[in-house]
Amino acid sequence: MYAVILSTANDRGQADRIAQRLVEDELVACVNIVEGVQSVYKWKGKVQTDAEVLMVMKTRVELYKDVEEAVLALHPYEVPEIIMLPIQDGSAAYLNWLNDSTRG
Repeated sequence: MYAVILSTANDRGQADRIAQRLVEDELVACVNIVEGVQSVYKWKGKVQTDAEVLMVMKTRVELYKDVEEAVLALHPYEVPEIIMLPIQDGSAAYLNWLNDSTRG
């Protein structure tokens, strides 16, 4: 089974570093980096608004814990967003590539 993992970073450089490591280590097949995201959230009792960069990572479900561990080790945030959404279906060719591009 396959999944999309979402996370945000404080800037493009940080997102690039995280993405590069995850792909090099074959934890994810691909990371789309989307700039121009504005996040509104409550942190330590105050509403915050920040510019962030969204990372959309494609991987296999069984690699989630490894991806989470790697992101936590590389990420500067105290509590980074790391959420997994299962992929219900997809192009067979793409999913085969995803499978072949990740460890295991």
